[in-house]
Amino acid sequence: MRESGRVRLVDVARRAGVGKTTASDALTGTGRVSAQTRQAVLAAAEELGYRPNAAARQLRLSATGTIAVVLPEVSARSAYYTAFAFGVISRAAHSDLDVTVVTRPHGHQRPRELRADGVVIADPRRGDPVVDALIAAASPVVTGEHVLAGPPPDGVVFSDHEAALRRLLDDLDGTGFRRPALIVAEDDTDWSASLGRGFRGGCAERGLEPVVRHTSFEAPSHHVRAATERLLADVPDVDAIIVGPDGGAVEVLSVLRRSGRRAGSDLAVASCVDYAALQFVDPPVTAIDLRPHAAGVTAAELLIDLLDGSATPGTEREHDVEIIPRASTSQRLHPMAP
Repeated sequence: MRESGRVRLVDVARRAGVGKTTASDALTGTGRVSAQTRQAVLAAAEELGYRPNAAARQLRLSATGTIAVVLPEVSARSAYYTAFAFGVISRAAHSDLDVTVVTRPHGHQRPRELRADGVVIADPRRGDPVVDALIAAASPVVTGEHVLAGPPPDGVVFSDHEAALRRLLDDLDGTGFRRPALIVAEDDTDWSASLGRGFRGGCAERGLEPVVRHTSFEAPSHHVRAATERLLADVPDVDAIIVGPDGGAVEVLSVLRRSGRRAGSDLAVASCVDYAALQFVDPPVTAIDLRPHAAGVTAAELLIDLLDGSATPGTEREHDVEIIPRASTSQRLHPMAP
């Protein structure tokens, strides 16, 4: 038995070597579970002293016809999360499912009860107790990107952001940059950690020293402006800035204009998140198109497959992203060597 706290369904599932949906079905006598698996789950529950929560059990047995999508606080001003949520909603509608959209401030420790048959969590943060609690509950959970620490979800939709950042550097190579910098959130999400690895690895391949400046994951506009101002003051010879936060590239361009430097000729600018404004600013900014609506569709589809048994717990599906080259990285910054 666990040394402290109530034994959870996820503990039983881990002991029996099955997913928590299978464990729940075995304990409640529902679903397509073999006699051998059911016996293994019952034995694990007995060994651990597991006692199911009656309310959670009733919720699992009676489908609500609803799934939930949990978004970070930044979603209120993020085109990415708006599109992701609508992707979840559009796919759910095809299966006659309603969607509850949940947002909460980072640091809000209390997990709320979600009356939903399953949950999609966008960009889970490392060490987030609410994420851990949702994953440990009976309802299946799909995350958009991997969980960096804690219990694994039932399914993951992920993108290779490390490779995407390296491709972004490949696109920047034409500018002849020599002193690149990355402005990105701390490494507490799979996305931000992957961007950092891709940037450092790409710089190492080119024999360049990586310059990294961190912002918060939420990164309101004034945080990005302040990080850019500090970067220009600390590293005056920086000649390429890659911006992580959604909406951050516009803030970088405004700081450059005030400092008398022009993007595209004095300094290359690229964004790790594409959004509509980047094709209309001067110069238009090269970006990684994360295809958020399609990511939301894929996440909802995986959750639905887990609910109907056509996908097994532990399933991961890769979601492709692409580079959108624009004028901000099209001009050479330094003379060609003779």
